[in-house]
Amino acid sequence: MTSLIQILMMILDLIWFIVIAHIIMSWLINFNVLNRNQPLVWQIWTGLERILEPIYRPIRSVLPSMGGLDLSPIILILALSAIRIVIANNAGLLM
Repeated sequence: MTSLIQILMMILDLIWFIVIAHIIMSWLINFNVLNRNQPLVWQIWTGLERILEPIYRPIRSVLPSMGGLDLSPIILILALSAIRIVIANNAGLLM
């Protein structure tokens, strides 16, 4: 059972790092540090979008419209942190 908990924690960490990479890349694109017309940047950006859009979509449907501000990555990071805390605190009960 410990192995399953560790695998679940690793998957949560991986999703967390992908979200952080997406946030940083969106900032770099918005501040014109990266250009989406470059093939490598476009491939990375569309890959991150394909991975994260199914996760962001339900969050965006619940959140009110904030104009151009997208709070779904922040909500997702908070949710991932909460899930990690719940798993860590209840790992003893699962074994």
